[in-house]
Amino acid sequence: MTETLTPDVCIVGAGSAGLVVAAGAAQLGLEVVLVERALMGGDCLNHGCVPSKALIAAARMAQAQRLGGAFGVVPVEPRIDFAKVMDHVAATIAAIAPNDSVERFEGMGVRVLKEEARFVGHSELQAGPHRIRSRRIVLATGSRAAVPPIPGLSDLPFLTNETLFANRTLPVHLLVIGGGPIGLEMAQAHRRLGARVTVLEAAGFLPRDDPELSAIVIARLRAEGVELRAPARIARAERTPTGLALILEDGERVEGSHLLVAAGRTPTIDGLDLEKAGVACTKRGIAVDRALRTSNRNVWAIGDCNGLYAFTHMAGYEASLFIRGALFRAPARLDASIVPWATYTDPELAQVGLGEKAAREKHGDAIKVLRWRLEDNDRARAERETDGMVKAITTRGGRILGAAIAAPHAGELIQPWCLAIGKRLGISALAGFVPPYPTLGEASKRAAGSAFTDALFGPRTRRLVRLLAKLPVW
Repeated sequence: MTETLTPDVCIVGAGSAGLVVAAGAAQLGLEVVLVERALMGGDCLNHGCVPSKALIAAARMAQAQRLGGAFGVVPVEPRIDFAKVMDHVAATIAAIAPNDSVERFEGMGVRVLKEEARFVGHSELQAGPHRIRSRRIVLATGSRAAVPPIPGLSDLPFLTNETLFANRTLPVHLLVIGGGPIGLEMAQAHRRLGARVTVLEAAGFLPRDDPELSAIVIARLRAEGVELRAPARIARAERTPTGLALILEDGERVEGSHLLVAAGRTPTIDGLDLEKAGVACTKRGIAVDRALRTSNRNVWAIGDCNGLYAFTHMAGYEASLFIRGALFRAPARLDASIVPWATYTDPELAQVGLGEKAAREKHGDAIKVLRWRLEDNDRARAERETDGMVKAITTRGGRILGAAIAAPHAGELIQPWCLAIGKRLGISALAGFVPPYPTLGEASKRAAGSAFTDALFGPRTRRLVRLLAKLPVW
């Protein structure tokens, strides 16, 4: 029999975006129904951020054993038990999973339905035997790995982020299709764990990032033995007796034991029957306005499914905008200028706001480019991690337009810049704070301070100081 539910808020998708809305709405005393057809926690917990960072951490431990010589520690080639590495990955997921569990959310008062949802009307969903009517429907269905239309690829047992972390056999030779963040993170991690790795990219590596900084990351991966091929256009894929082969357009064969497809993301919106609710969408995802509302005023789309930003932190941010706008009726508009992202290679790469190219396109020559290299940072010298740079873009008047960092822990180091841009602080705020010494964070202060070098130590200032020096001491 069909059960009719009439919650204040109905959410489809229990990934990062959906869970933030569910928790917020329930704690505000609203009746909430959450529909999830697969795993609680979504892609981030089960197939993305969490397992990938756990694998990267294991790979970093392995690499540290190789690099002790310069510190007077005898280097060794680590012995890798790949099955135990993947046990660590699974244990990390299991440790975090209770935060996203059905039990926790039911404890908050959320009605969780383990069903597949589809629209049957303007503000009406069917989820298994449940008919759900609500004036506030939030679509948070996420995204999945995009699979390029390469002839023969569908006949191969390739990996994506959804299956990679279930693999318990170290690849002899891992082929990676895609030179974006996922592809390069997993390429470096597997190389450090002992696999041979070849990355094939049709265009350029890390195309969203500042090329001056991404070049630092690319050079490190090559130095560690990751073979990076671009442009590399694949004509077809086929099985071999020992694995598989990718045949390039020029006829070259690249053979490997395993294949990871990391060629971008596609929104998970199939099966929702969006047309029955009048919800418009494109190939990129569900169309939304700056308040994340769809063409149906009773339906919002947040997180990866709207095609705006495929980042977990942006899913959480968009969820907070829904709570602020739809539940509190307060002004809530997505601010694209504050969007940060990070790639967790070694060194890490992080960016917020406009890059140099975008800033020049928008402001012309009325910008200043500030740089501070890690080779001039004492902590980086002490740890022999001098490959990197802090780079900031400002207007001539000192407004911060963007910042990018290539460095160890760049995802942490970018955060003061995120705050500064979000709060509309000028470059003087970052030039004037006092960081502890010695830290990598000093590089941000030094980069910011370089905005004032010419004025502070220029001829006019020097003349003024000489004049003041002649006055009586006070």
